[in-house]
Amino acid sequence: MSGDGERGTDDEKNGGEHGGAVSNGADSAGGSISASSAGRRSRLLKATGIALGCVLTLSLAGAAWAYWHLNRNIDSVDINSALGDDRPARAMVTPDGSASPLPSGALNILVLGSDSRSGERNATLGGGGEDSGARSDTAMVVHIDEGRTGATIVSIPRDTLVTRPACPRESGGSTSVAYNAMFNSAYSVGGPVCAVKTVESITNVRMDHYIEIDFAGFADLVDALGGVTVTTDEDISDEDSHLELEAGTHHLDGEEALALARTRHGIGDGSDLGRIGLQQTLVKALLDQVSATDLLTNPAKLYNVADTLTDSLTTDTGLDSLTELMSLGRSLQGLSSTDTSTVTMPVLPAPFDRNRVVADEPEAGELWESLR
Repeated sequence: MSGDGERGTDDEKNGGEHGGAVSNGADSAGGSISASSAGRRSRLLKATGIALGCVLTLSLAGAAWAYWHLNRNIDSVDINSALGDDRPARAMVTPDGSASPLPSGALNILVLGSDSRSGERNATLGGGGEDSGARSDTAMVVHIDEGRTGATIVSIPRDTLVTRPACPRESGGSTSVAYNAMFNSAYSVGGPVCAVKTVESITNVRMDHYIEIDFAGFADLVDALGGVTVTTDEDISDEDSHLELEAGTHHLDGEEALALARTRHGIGDGSDLGRIGLQQTLVKALLDQVSATDLLTNPAKLYNVADTLTDSLTTDTGLDSLTELMSLGRSLQGLSSTDTSTVTMPVLPAPFDRNRVVADEPEAGELWESLR
């Protein structure tokens, strides 16, 4: 009996030892699994943090590069330094009392279309032959009302005969005063500085800014926006611009839009006044296209448009950074074609040359007075 009891006791002891061994083994394994899981979670969180940090760094680096690239695209001319103080007074700005950081005062901006930034392609698109100098075929004074709620675009015919003032040259000295000179000769002989000085001399209106876009850049911008829709009242057939359009509504690509802007001989009497009418129609159509294109929801398209635009621009030094251009653009984002009026400076045929025009006074003077 006592032997059986002792065996039972031994079995209990052994069972207890084995049970203890199993229990201790389970506890040990459970502890090992818990530590391993925690380690994996820690490594996963660390890897995720590093990955997010890399993405953020790359995003910031990409944004910084994009800003640098777009900023670098812009060419500028220091017109204020070149012309000094002998200019019309700046418009008085009335404080609006708002806390908005965006500018809201009235502005006058001289906008020129030229072939100056890239010779061969611009000359081809512009329809011109070989030419040693840059040309300017389009000149518009864009007046933005105080409050930035409306705008008036005044086209100046390139064939207008004017007194071209003496203009400073980059190399020193100045050009001579020229009487009965074609308006667009100012750009040819003295570039943006002379173009601005000539406009100010015939209008007595201070040009707050200068913007020049080249022919190739204009065509590329229209393409980047997806084309532009215009309606013409008459058939257009121009061998020089290679444009053939029937009267009606058309969706044009960049080259076609540029051809429309430069068409002269295919409409009306073949004068510059007919071309100006087409240009004004095109400007309004572009405003509508920009309004209809939601660039803010498509970053890739927004960048493409910004890259195309800045690569074709020459500005004064007051608009020669992406920050300044964006500030101007944001202040004008409420403007549409319905808020924009287009008009041509009143002119009449020159008495001694029927192929040229002169300002029709006093109507021309009254128009410029309204923009001061």
